[in-house]
Amino acid sequence: MLIHRHPIHNEGDVRLSVPLLEQVKIQAKILIPLIKALQVELGEERANALVRSALGDLYRRYGEEFWRTKNETNLGKIVASAFVTYAREDALDYAVVNQSQDGCEIEVTRCRYSDFYKALGEPELGFLLVCNADFSVAEGFGSDVELTRTQTIMQGGSHCDFRYRRVKASG
Repeated sequence: MLIHRHPIHNEGDVRLSVPLLEQVKIQAKILIPLIKALQVELGEERANALVRSALGDLYRRYGEEFWRTKNETNLGKIVASAFVTYAREDALDYAVVNQSQDGCEIEVTRCRYSDFYKALGEPELGFLLVCNADFSVAEGFGSDVELTRTQTIMQGGSHCDFRYRRVKASG
């Protein structure tokens, strides 16, 4: 018997069928009031740490899954591929500045994720929910992958400067 699975039943398919920007907008409707309530109850610092920890685990697993499905060892190719996904539906204007087997440098010059959270008057929560996820996803790419970033549009920077690189284990 041939069984057809509807995409709504497979979380992986749903994530691919709904652009990430739309997922972020849907999640914000629930997460913003929840986080604000946690901040009142626990204090902003403790609530934000709890959110970073809980979502960090989730996004790290997404990074691991993305890495596995690519079946690729070239870090530059994988990161560039990830940004194609992040930029769907005109969500980002970006350029790949440098790409190699062991790294990738990307400059984001326009971010509709930031536009969305700024329009809500919540760029700090946008940074907590969207920008912090970038580091957890990168951790999911492997313990030898490091992401650095000195600024984000969400926090008022002129651009976001993503620098992914493979680090050699010391020893």
